[in-house]
Amino acid sequence: MDYLTSALVEMKLHLEGSRPVDPDAFERDTLRRLGAPEAVGMRFRMPHFGHVFASDAYAAGYYRYLWADMLAADAFEAFTEAGGPYDAKVAARLRANVFSVGNTVDPFEGYRAFRGRDASLGALLRERGFPTKEAAPVRAKSTAP
Repeated sequence: MDYLTSALVEMKLHLEGSRPVDPDAFERDTLRRLGAPEAVGMRFRMPHFGHVFASDAYAAGYYRYLWADMLAADAFEAFTEAGGPYDAKVAARLRANVFSVGNTVDPFEGYRAFRGRDASLGALLRERGFPTKEAAPVRAKSTAP
């Protein structure tokens, strides 16, 4: 929760653009509007987000970490759905469609080619112990004799 509140506050600050804000008031008001429990707070307070004020190159960067976590969890489920973390066919698809293409294809298209669909938030939620409405992936049964 503290990680998520930090990411959301940073994203909201980024969306403010160049409008001056009082960091303490902005943080407090944003957390209140989000309904964040006072006992949880933020992982890092706004002064820690020095990158936000240094340049636009890393603006809303904390939110990116959540995006990367979601992609990693969803990609790992592709392996577990196929029978395990060392499935050679899934690894080959990941290598061919994501790792080896770099920026030569749209990242969303590359991921879709690997996974057969867009990334799903459900995998990250399950990984972190939250119940989801979408069914958890079913481990593929071996067709080996």
